[in-house]
Amino acid sequence: NRLHATDVTSSSFRLTWPKLLSQDTGYYSLEYTPRAEPARKRSQQVSGDHTSLVISNLAPETTYEVVLIPESNVHYFPPQTTRVTTLAEEISPVQVLISESGPHSFHVSWAPVLDSVASYQVLYGPLPGNSVEVLQVDGRHNSTVVEHLTPNTTYLVTVTAIYRSGKEKSLSAKACTQEGEWAG
Repeated sequence: NRLHATDVTSSSFRLTWPKLLSQDTGYYSLEYTPRAEPARKRSQQVSGDHTSLVISNLAPETTYEVVLIPESNVHYFPPQTTRVTTLAEEISPVQVLISESGPHSFHVSWAPVLDSVASYQVLYGPLPGNSVEVLQVDGRHNSTVVEHLTPNTTYLVTVTAIYRSGKEKSLSAKACTQEGEWAG
């Protein structure tokens, strides 16, 4: 029943604390400081009727010392402290490239490859249409070949990075298969 952080991301977290004050009895002073850089302390005042607040615009992979000071005009409350470490930056795939397009297959590659990605999902389906196939690709790889396609067809290809944290980020590209050539 004290100050703690939830919903931690690479650039924000939510602070929650017990109801110590009301709007009439005071306000909270909130200070948060990167542990490695005490000079970059930031502070803000929070109305006494709040019991939670989202702190954003933070640096990734940084440990913050957080101090909540109840400024009560009725009772003395000791400051509450906690320590929160933001997550590593999670970058979505920034490019999806289609190459080596043939009548029945094409090659899909993407960048960047990140340590924080557990796996990739490659979804593809003809346009227009709503049939979608899914390929699972190990997080260490950055390309795959999509096969068994229809010639002379436009496909929508979506690469989804599935992060170890459970988050997902996607990027799409269009691909066209070549016209089929008649055998003989």
